[in-house]
Amino acid sequence: MCGIVGYIGHRKAYPIILKGLQRLEYRGYDSAGIALYDGEQLKLSKTKGKVADLKEKLEDEISTDGSVGIGHTRWATHGVPNDVNSHPHYSNSGDLVIIHNGIIENYDTIKKELIKRGYQFHSDTDTEVLVNLIEDVQLKEGVKLGKAVQIALNQTVGAYAIAVFDKKKPDEIVVARLGSPLAIGVGEDEFFIASDASPFIEYTSSAIYLEDGEMAVVRRGKGIKIRKIANDSLVDPYIQKLQINLEQIEKNGYDHFMLKEIYEQPSAIVDTYRGRMLVDQGLIRMAGVDDNLTKFLNAKRIIIVACGTSWHAGLVAEYIFEDFARIPVEVEYASEFRYRNPVINQDDIVIAISQSGETADTMAAIKLAKEKGAFVFGVCNVVGSSISRETHAGAYTHAGPEIGVASTKAFTTQITVLSLIALKLAKEKGSISNSDFHLYLRELDLIPSKIEEALKSNEHITGVASEYKDASNFLYLGRGFNFPVALEGALKLKEISYIHAEGYPAAEMKHGPIALIDEMMPVVVIATRKGHYEKVISNIQEIKSRNGKIIGIVTEGDQEVRELADYVIEVPETVEAFTPLLTTIPLQLLSYHIALMLGKNVDQPRNLAKSVTVE
Repeated sequence: MCGIVGYIGHRKAYPIILKGLQRLEYRGYDSAGIALYDGEQLKLSKTKGKVADLKEKLEDEISTDGSVGIGHTRWATHGVPNDVNSHPHYSNSGDLVIIHNGIIENYDTIKKELIKRGYQFHSDTDTEVLVNLIEDVQLKEGVKLGKAVQIALNQTVGAYAIAVFDKKKPDEIVVARLGSPLAIGVGEDEFFIASDASPFIEYTSSAIYLEDGEMAVVRRGKGIKIRKIANDSLVDPYIQKLQINLEQIEKNGYDHFMLKEIYEQPSAIVDTYRGRMLVDQGLIRMAGVDDNLTKFLNAKRIIIVACGTSWHAGLVAEYIFEDFARIPVEVEYASEFRYRNPVINQDDIVIAISQSGETADTMAAIKLAKEKGAFVFGVCNVVGSSISRETHAGAYTHAGPEIGVASTKAFTTQITVLSLIALKLAKEKGSISNSDFHLYLRELDLIPSKIEEALKSNEHITGVASEYKDASNFLYLGRGFNFPVALEGALKLKEISYIHAEGYPAAEMKHGPIALIDEMMPVVVIATRKGHYEKVISNIQEIKSRNGKIIGIVTEGDQEVRELADYVIEVPETVEAFTPLLTTIPLQLLSYHIALMLGKNVDQPRNLAKSVTVE
């Protein structure tokens, strides 16, 4: 939920940390701060607002000298976003400084005990409690910083990624993680610390990803020491080669990351099925499935757990798995699944979907499913993420970095991966014919070029957006495979334009929502020719008779909906199961343009963060 950056080495720390915070701002952007040590002074500057606000304030307040520093961009949990609650936080002595991503659940109990011992607190944060607990352990136990951090963390309950600096130990930074990601970039006599690798990719291609329950002491002139927090055992560092490059995390001429990522979907989908779908040979090869094929074929049920956009991708997958492979599927909100004592059997397969691979609720659902004996398969985008390590097997979407907070290419690449799995199982089970299997492979192979066609409607969609940008409410309707797309379209509009929107199965409209329809209510209806076309036409007629404003998402050449709708947006024709990969494109663009016209921050919508690593 927050972005962490740190540097210790031979370079000037400030520009590295500032640029790193700008790249991590998608993780949190209600406040930011930096602490620097120049060999004599530990200097700190922080502010409510964006990293740009911090840059302006910091350069007026303090010297930017120093080759050691830590920085933070925040998404508030404890305490409102303001200058005082912003990170970093000093300890009472001023010797220690900390940045923290996560939640310390028992902070109030610890805080009351520290107050009894004479500690004073200036913020409302759990983080200030943690740094003073570390200092208290140092003083009471007479131990160095690393040991004090370890003892303190064993007294806390919650989730965290932290970086702590002690000006009495100027050649080291102590870091630790539990439930929140933390990467260490390894250079020549220099180290980089960050929530993900994006802040340091131009400096080193080598990174260590801490596992849950691990801490590390990063020292100049020495190797990294990694230990288990619980029992102090040493861990051998595993250095990975990074698989992203600088170009992937820049806008490349687009006004916003969201627009760039919408337009990247054709190439992202190709990257998703490249090497896996061999159309000419009529094969699908996926190591995570191939190595566990018996488990998949013997599964009595598939349970999909996810949150937000990933949950919507899971709903599309429910239709695809049941239609192709004839396996019963249940789709669960991970946040509910983890708490409701679900019935899980050893012959169930649990598929966990997450763009970041760090979603806290989905991680907890995975652990619960494993405890119950289920086989857990992960679908995520970020290589080396927690979910990719926690699951028994999985498949990466290979969508490339997604910086815009509102997911776009994550959704379509997740559907692509899940479609490949469903088709492979269907072929192995014989639940679809060989001719249909080959047809689906050919159609999926054509989807990227068809998305490129759908993107050509961008100018037309801009006009539709200008017509309805001032609406207070939207209704999105779809049937079958496109019901989840209606949910996703409504979510996109809510996320970035702050307009209230609801997605519904089209047939459910007359069971309540029809009461809302009047001349002020735009209704987006997904009405492709594949599927329950005539039924959707009837729904459109019901809306029309109540003066609702209709935006139809239709198959190219459609005339029937065109005669009824106020506007139509065309997408190319494909088989019904793959229509969500096309119909979602105009809904993404519609949300983008409405938000832009309303002057909203498209990439960083209020109150949201990209990677939700707390409950």
